[in-house]
Amino acid sequence: ARLLAGVAETFGLDEPPRRVEVYDNSHIMGTNAVGGMIVAGPEGFEKGQYRKFNIKDTDLTPGDDYAMMREVLRRRFTRLLKESGRETGGDVEATPAEAAAPMAEEQVADDSPWPGLVLIDGGPGQLSAAQTVMSELGLPDVPLVAIAKGLDRDAGREEFHIPGKQPFRLPPRDPVLYFVQRLRDEAHRFAIGTHRAKRSKEIHANPLDEIAGIGTSRKRALLRHFGTAKAVSKAGIEDLQTVDGLSEAMARLTYAHFHELAGG
Repeated sequence: ARLLAGVAETFGLDEPPRRVEVYDNSHIMGTNAVGGMIVAGPEGFEKGQYRKFNIKDTDLTPGDDYAMMREVLRRRFTRLLKESGRETGGDVEATPAEAAAPMAEEQVADDSPWPGLVLIDGGPGQLSAAQTVMSELGLPDVPLVAIAKGLDRDAGREEFHIPGKQPFRLPPRDPVLYFVQRLRDEAHRFAIGTHRAKRSKEIHANPLDEIAGIGTSRKRALLRHFGTAKAVSKAGIEDLQTVDGLSEAMARLTYAHFHELAGG
């Protein structure tokens, strides 16, 4: 409670926030991009309220953090408006079990689902992206603070950006600074964990699963015969026809799948 009161004083809030939402994005060169939202309140981290957002806009320039932040916040607050009966739309996604603690898929409600403070990992660019979304949705009063990493990314030298105010830093031993660092680091951990889970799932996806008509038994037969999915993809039709249980039609379908994907 003392820390939240300190947060309110530091960032000029009318009262201590009972719900703080913290946002961060994670990707590698724009691939497997995800956004993460963590929630904290008087009882600490509310892991049942965490959310992940698979970035869906395929027209984004890879690695465009500002556009990703706009998409995440637009989806989150459009959904919140819909649930409060003020507007329709939005499609926020629940977090997968491997990236966070168990949670109800559509749970967003709290004592008040509206955040008393939104913290964004980033600098003036991310803050501007957030302001754009809030303006579009008619939510200019949602308190926004961006946390830019310090010089040389040193903890304790973070710079805070608030709409309409000059950037500022807090003393290195300030309890509020330490508290906000913990919030930021938890958001970063969550976003990274979600990104890694998504990337791992993609890496381990079997391309044979994408072929219509290839069920478990035929997939097993192909792998037993050729050893790997990559070897299957390079096999000719005659070779595929020698696989037990694979008809000529299925051999041609399998061959066409891989060669069409390759543009051949």
